[in-house]
Amino acid sequence: MTKTSETDAFEFNTRLRRLDTPAACADLFRAVIAPFGFDTFSCGEVDLVERDRSAFYLIDWPERWREFYVSANLIERDPLLDALPSRLEPFTWSDLRRERKLSRLGSEALELAAKHGWSEGLAVSLPRGPNRFGLISLVGSGPEMDLATRAFLCLISLCLHTHVRGLVPTHGFALPPAGLTTREIECLKLVATGSSDRGIAASLGIAQSTAHEHVENAKRKLKTRSRAEMIAVAASLALIEA
Repeated sequence: MTKTSETDAFEFNTRLRRLDTPAACADLFRAVIAPFGFDTFSCGEVDLVERDRSAFYLIDWPERWREFYVSANLIERDPLLDALPSRLEPFTWSDLRRERKLSRLGSEALELAAKHGWSEGLAVSLPRGPNRFGLISLVGSGPEMDLATRAFLCLISLCLHTHVRGLVPTHGFALPPAGLTTREIECLKLVATGSSDRGIAASLGIAQSTAHEHVENAKRKLKTRSRAEMIAVAASLALIEA
Protein backbone atom coordinates (compact mmCIF):
# COMPACT_ATOMS: atom_id res chain seq x y z
CA MET A 1 0.00 0.00 0.00
CA THR A 2 1.46 3.37 -1.04
CA LYS A 3 -0.51 6.52 -0.47
CA THR A 4 1.43 9.61 -1.39
CA SER A 5 -0.77 11.94 -3.42
CA GLU A 6 -2.64 15.07 -2.42
CA THR A 7 -5.80 13.22 -3.42
CA ASP A 8 -5.08 10.55 -0.83
CA ALA A 9 -4.47 13.20 1.83
CA PHE A 10 -7.76 14.85 0.90
CA GLU A 11 -9.49 11.47 1.24
CA PHE A 12 -7.95 10.98 4.68
CA ASN A 13 -9.07 14.42 5.82
CA THR A 14 -12.59 13.79 4.56
CA ARG A 15 -12.81 10.57 6.59
CA LEU A 16 -11.20 12.23 9.60
CA ARG A 17 -13.72 15.09 9.68
CA ARG A 18 -16.56 12.61 10.02
CA LEU A 19 -15.13 11.33 13.31
CA ASP A 20 -16.19 12.95 16.56
CA THR A 21 -13.89 11.43 19.22
CA PRO A 22 -10.10 11.51 19.64
CA ALA A 23 -10.05 7.71 19.97
CA ALA A 24 -11.73 7.23 16.59
CA CYS A 25 -9.27 9.69 15.02
CA ALA A 26 -6.35 7.75 16.51
CA ASP A 27 -7.70 4.47 15.08
CA LEU A 28 -7.88 5.95 11.58
CA PHE A 29 -4.44 7.56 11.76
CA ARG A 30 -2.83 4.39 13.11
CA ALA A 31 -4.24 2.33 10.25
CA VAL A 32 -3.00 4.78 7.61
CA ILE A 33 0.58 5.17 8.91
CA ALA A 34 1.18 1.49 9.70
CA PRO A 35 2.06 0.47 6.10
CA PHE A 36 4.89 3.02 6.19
CA GLY A 37 6.53 1.33 9.17
CA PHE A 38 5.24 3.61 11.95
CA ASP A 39 3.71 1.87 14.94
CA THR A 40 3.49 4.67 17.51
CA PHE A 41 2.62 8.36 17.51
CA SER A 42 1.63 11.26 19.70
CA CYS A 43 -0.08 14.58 19.08
CA GLY A 44 -0.27 17.71 21.22
CA GLU A 45 1.35 20.98 22.25
CA VAL A 46 4.94 21.34 23.48
CA ASP A 47 6.26 24.11 25.72
CA LEU A 48 10.05 24.09 25.51
CA VAL A 49 10.52 26.41 28.51
CA GLU A 50 8.05 24.70 30.84
CA ARG A 51 8.07 21.14 29.52
CA ASP A 52 5.68 19.90 32.18
CA ARG A 53 3.17 22.37 30.75
CA SER A 54 3.09 20.41 27.48
CA ALA A 55 -0.22 18.74 26.62
CA PHE A 56 -0.88 15.44 24.84
CA TYR A 57 -4.09 15.22 22.81
CA LEU A 58 -3.31 11.68 21.69
CA ILE A 59 -0.72 9.19 22.95
CA ASP A 60 -0.83 6.07 20.84
CA TRP A 61 2.23 4.42 22.34
CA PRO A 62 2.78 0.68 22.72
CA GLU A 63 3.55 -0.16 26.32
CA ARG A 64 7.17 -0.93 25.51
CA TRP A 65 7.66 2.55 23.96
CA ARG A 66 5.90 4.24 26.89
CA GLU A 67 8.14 2.41 29.36
CA PHE A 68 11.22 3.31 27.33
CA TYR A 69 10.31 6.98 27.00
CA VAL A 70 9.64 7.34 30.73
CA SER A 71 12.61 5.27 31.95
CA ALA A 72 15.01 7.10 29.61
CA ASN A 73 13.56 10.48 30.74
CA LEU A 74 13.21 11.50 27.10
CA ILE A 75 10.92 14.42 27.92
CA GLU A 76 14.06 16.20 29.13
CA ARG A 77 16.39 15.05 26.36
CA ASP A 78 14.17 14.25 23.41
CA PRO A 79 16.24 15.21 20.32
CA LEU A 80 13.07 16.12 18.44
CA LEU A 81 12.14 18.73 21.04
CA ASP A 82 15.67 20.12 21.05
CA ALA A 83 15.57 20.49 17.26
CA LEU A 84 12.21 22.27 17.03
CA PRO A 85 13.34 25.92 17.40
CA SER A 86 15.74 25.71 14.45
CA ARG A 87 13.37 23.86 12.11
CA LEU A 88 10.93 25.53 9.74
CA GLU A 89 9.92 22.27 8.05
CA PRO A 90 9.11 18.72 9.19
CA PHE A 91 12.15 16.55 9.83
CA THR A 92 13.08 12.93 10.45
CA TRP A 93 15.50 11.13 12.71
CA SER A 94 17.55 10.39 9.59
CA ASP A 95 17.80 14.14 8.92
CA LEU A 96 19.17 14.71 12.43
CA ARG A 97 21.73 11.93 12.09
CA ARG A 98 22.84 13.06 8.63
CA GLU A 99 23.32 16.69 9.67
CA ARG A 100 25.26 15.70 12.80
CA LYS A 101 23.67 18.43 14.89
CA LEU A 102 22.51 16.15 17.67
CA SER A 103 23.62 16.83 21.20
CA ARG A 104 25.35 14.02 23.06
CA LEU A 105 22.16 13.29 24.98
CA GLY A 106 20.14 13.43 21.76
CA SER A 107 22.45 10.90 20.11
CA GLU A 108 22.18 8.63 23.13
CA ALA A 109 18.39 8.88 23.02
CA LEU A 110 18.25 7.76 19.38
CA GLU A 111 20.71 4.96 20.07
CA LEU A 112 18.53 3.77 22.93
CA ALA A 113 15.46 3.91 20.73
CA ALA A 114 17.23 1.86 18.05
CA LYS A 115 18.08 -0.81 20.63
CA HIS A 116 14.34 -1.06 21.37
CA GLY A 117 13.53 -1.47 17.67
CA TRP A 118 12.68 2.07 16.62
CA SER A 119 15.01 3.39 13.94
CA GLU A 120 13.06 6.21 12.30
CA GLY A 121 10.82 9.06 13.35
CA LEU A 122 9.02 12.01 11.78
CA ALA A 123 8.30 15.29 13.56
CA VAL A 124 5.70 17.68 12.14
CA SER A 125 5.44 20.94 14.03
CA LEU A 126 3.19 23.98 14.07
CA PRO A 127 5.15 26.95 15.51
CA ARG A 128 3.17 29.07 18.00
CA GLY A 129 6.10 31.27 18.95
CA PRO A 130 9.77 30.81 19.88
CA ASN A 131 9.09 28.25 22.63
CA ARG A 132 5.67 26.72 21.91
CA PHE A 133 4.86 24.24 19.15
CA GLY A 134 2.02 22.07 18.09
CA LEU A 135 3.64 18.69 17.43
CA ILE A 136 2.82 15.37 15.80
CA SER A 137 5.55 12.77 16.32
CA LEU A 138 5.62 9.43 14.49
CA VAL A 139 8.02 6.65 15.47
CA GLY A 140 8.69 3.33 13.79
CA SER A 141 11.14 1.01 12.12
CA GLY A 142 10.60 1.64 8.44
CA PRO A 143 13.20 2.72 5.89
CA GLU A 144 14.05 6.35 5.22
CA MET A 145 11.11 7.98 3.41
CA ASP A 146 11.08 9.36 -0.08
CA LEU A 147 9.82 12.92 -0.55
CA ALA A 148 6.34 11.90 -1.71
CA THR A 149 5.78 9.69 1.33
CA ARG A 150 7.08 12.36 3.67
CA ALA A 151 4.78 14.95 2.11
CA PHE A 152 1.76 12.68 2.48
CA LEU A 153 2.51 11.85 6.12
CA CYS A 154 3.06 15.53 6.92
CA LEU A 155 -0.26 16.52 5.36
CA ILE A 156 -2.29 13.93 7.22
CA SER A 157 -0.45 14.72 10.48
CA LEU A 158 -1.44 18.37 10.22
CA CYS A 159 -5.03 17.35 9.50
CA LEU A 160 -5.02 15.11 12.56
CA HIS A 161 -3.67 17.79 14.89
CA THR A 162 -6.13 20.44 13.73
CA HIS A 163 -9.15 18.16 14.07
CA VAL A 164 -8.22 16.54 17.39
CA ARG A 165 -7.32 19.90 18.94
CA GLY A 166 -10.94 20.92 18.40
CA LEU A 167 -12.23 17.75 20.09
CA VAL A 168 -10.18 17.62 23.30
CA PRO A 169 -11.88 20.52 25.14
CA THR A 170 -15.02 18.36 25.10
CA HIS A 171 -13.61 14.82 25.21
CA GLY A 172 -10.52 15.33 27.34
CA PHE A 173 -6.79 14.77 26.96
CA ALA A 174 -4.66 11.68 26.73
CA LEU A 175 -2.45 13.53 29.23
CA PRO A 176 -3.42 17.03 30.41
CA PRO A 177 -0.65 19.55 31.04
CA ALA A 178 1.05 20.10 34.39
CA GLY A 179 -0.80 17.27 36.13
CA LEU A 180 -4.11 19.13 36.14
CA THR A 181 -6.97 17.11 37.60
CA THR A 182 -10.38 16.75 35.99
CA ARG A 183 -11.93 18.98 38.68
CA GLU A 184 -9.29 21.67 38.22
CA ILE A 185 -9.95 21.70 34.49
CA GLU A 186 -13.70 21.97 35.13
CA CYS A 187 -13.12 24.97 37.37
CA LEU A 188 -10.72 26.52 34.87
CA LYS A 189 -13.33 26.25 32.14
CA LEU A 190 -15.88 28.00 34.32
CA VAL A 191 -13.43 30.81 35.06
CA ALA A 192 -13.07 31.22 31.30
CA THR A 193 -16.83 31.80 31.01
CA GLY A 194 -16.67 34.55 33.63
CA SER A 195 -17.73 32.58 36.70
CA SER A 196 -16.62 33.69 40.16
CA ASP A 197 -15.66 31.25 42.88
CA ARG A 198 -19.26 31.45 44.08
CA GLY A 199 -20.55 30.67 40.59
CA ILE A 200 -18.15 27.77 40.18
CA ALA A 201 -19.24 26.36 43.53
CA ALA A 202 -22.90 26.57 42.56
CA SER A 203 -22.30 24.98 39.17
CA LEU A 204 -20.29 22.04 40.53
CA GLY A 205 -22.06 21.59 43.86
CA ILE A 206 -18.94 22.22 45.94
CA ALA A 207 -17.99 24.70 48.65
CA GLN A 208 -16.84 28.15 47.55
CA SER A 209 -13.55 27.65 49.38
CA THR A 210 -13.03 24.37 47.51
CA ALA A 211 -13.73 26.06 44.19
CA HIS A 212 -11.19 28.75 45.03
CA GLU A 213 -8.61 26.12 45.95
CA HIS A 214 -9.09 24.26 42.66
CA VAL A 215 -8.64 27.47 40.66
CA GLU A 216 -5.54 28.46 42.59
CA ASN A 217 -4.09 24.97 42.11
CA ALA A 218 -4.68 25.20 38.35
CA LYS A 219 -3.07 28.63 38.25
CA ARG A 220 -0.03 27.37 40.17
CA LYS A 221 0.37 24.21 38.08
CA LEU A 222 0.26 26.20 34.85
CA LYS A 223 2.82 28.62 36.36
CA THR A 224 0.67 31.66 35.74
CA ARG A 225 0.35 34.74 37.95
CA SER A 226 -3.26 35.71 37.37
CA ARG A 227 -6.54 34.18 36.31
CA ALA A 228 -6.38 36.10 33.03
CA GLU A 229 -2.94 34.65 32.26
CA MET A 230 -4.17 31.19 33.28
CA ILE A 231 -7.02 31.41 30.78
CA ALA A 232 -4.68 32.60 28.01
CA VAL A 233 -2.36 29.65 28.59
CA ALA A 234 -5.31 27.24 28.83
CA ALA A 235 -6.65 28.46 25.49
CA SER A 236 -3.23 28.06 23.85
CA LEU A 237 -3.12 24.43 25.00
CA ALA A 238 -6.76 23.75 23.96
CA LEU A 239 -7.84 23.13 27.55
CA ILE A 240 -10.68 25.46 26.71
CA GLU A 241 -12.17 26.56 23.42
CA ALA A 242 -10.44 29.73 22.29
